[in-house]
Amino acid sequence: MAIPTPHLDKINAAIINDKMPQPAIDRLVAGLPRYHQWIEAMNAVEGTRDEVVAQLVQLFNDYKFYVDFDLIYCCEEDFLYRQKGQLKLDNTVIEEFLPNLVFKAFPELNNVNFGPTKCFSAAYFKTSLQAVTNGGGLSIRTKDQDFAISKKLYIKSSHDAAFAQADSVETYLGYVTAECKTNLDKTMFQEATATANDVKSALPGAKYFLLCEWLDMTPVSTAPTDIDEVLLMRKAKRINSNIRKSFNSHAGRTEKENWYREYLESNPFDMAVFSRFIGHIDSLLNDEDPAENTVLADGFF
Repeated sequence: MAIPTPHLDKINAAIINDKMPQPAIDRLVAGLPRYHQWIEAMNAVEGTRDEVVAQLVQLFNDYKFYVDFDLIYCCEEDFLYRQKGQLKLDNTVIEEFLPNLVFKAFPELNNVNFGPTKCFSAAYFKTSLQAVTNGGGLSIRTKDQDFAISKKLYIKSSHDAAFAQADSVETYLGYVTAECKTNLDKTMFQEATATANDVKSALPGAKYFLLCEWLDMTPVSTAPTDIDEVLLMRKAKRINSNIRKSFNSHAGRTEKENWYREYLESNPFDMAVFSRFIGHIDSLLNDEDPAENTVLADGFF
């Protein structure tokens, strides 16, 4: 199964970016072997599910620290740090890590797709009573998901019982979907709430998770929403804005270099959070339709 490489894609895109200063390009090119070492190390991981998760999270922490600190923060050119929101070099690391994590944790899942995917959210028909269409003008709406466990889905509609003339579309049905945020604020949470509603409307049995690196809001209950859970990957809050603003210049980053290194090292991505995410997926895989004899024995369903 081919694992998607959104992080590598962003590195390559940044290297050929016309606005990228040459010293930053040289830095990105020099860092490519470090990326490939990370991928090779993940591919070599073996053991029980718990051992696999522990090893992969450690490798992820090591590589993410390299990207955040060595590659971006310590760069003498300000472009990489100032434009990191647009370049997406740092936040695509998690998008590339999650498919590898789930693939290694559930090797039996060999008939599904892992990774960033445009997933089905709704179907509608662009037609009228007098319009001539093959199948009612079948159209669909999709939503980009940062991570999804999905299956390819083919939908066909026709006014003819034999489907001699038909409209057809191809899409993906997301059974587990997740939005990955570097900093989770209230606006992002509200947007995720709407997305989760679309996911559950399209597939009521689906699971929707919100994963964030740094928390940038007062926590609120997910109970009244369709979000299954918000997972705080570092279990930490975002750095205050009065400190962050000094990072826009190389001089400011150099002054805070030791402080920032210690901040990252003291707030690593937490293995227990990823284990919980894997546990949610495992419970979904083991969720079977109730059998009548089991229901009668248990007294509930």
